Amino acid sequence: MKKYKSPVYNVIPVPVEKIDPNDYNPNSVAPPEMRLLYESIKLDGYTMPIVCYHDKEHDRYIIVDGFHRYRIMLDHRDIYDREGGMLPVSVIDKPLDKRMASTIRHNRARGSHDVDLMSNIVAELHELGRSDKWICRHLGMDKDELLRLKQITGLAALFKDVEFGKAWQPGEDEEDLKDL
Repeated sequence: MKKYKSPVYNVIPVPVEKIDPNDYNPNSVAPPEMRLLYESIKLDGYTMPIVCYHDKEHDRYIIVDGFHRYRIMLDHRDIYDREGGMLPVSVIDKPLDKRMASTIRHNRARGSHDVDLMSNIVAELHELGRSDKWICRHLGMDKDELLRLKQITGLAALFKDVEFGKAWQPGEDEEDLKDL
């Protein structure tokens, strides 16, 4: 049996120009927290690597977690210069649906999400063939939260496997109504 080794033990320096944000991250950070993140990186350095998937075909690193740490380097020349334009990267090798789930787990462990973007991720995972049970388990949601996110998208396809009860028909419960 091969011994498991966490990706953090293989952190590598990657030029920031070879790193791309993903197009599904629902996390957002308010300006005061971004200023605090800048101060933290300025005073403490990068203490956590950016988590990326390496697209070997294009030799690009796609961010799974760490978008805001990446933005700090792009937005602050003093940090870029001090770090030599290199970001510490921990690489994970997972397909898109599992990378999306990783992003959500990382984010949810730290803070809040943009609800519309979360709804879009649920829709995309559904389109990738992931079941409600898989989505709930891998994104750390309960069924009610998943239902609310599905309702936001308004996509009927998200409800194709949902069994709904019969609607009330006029006249069905006339006997019950007499007692009121």
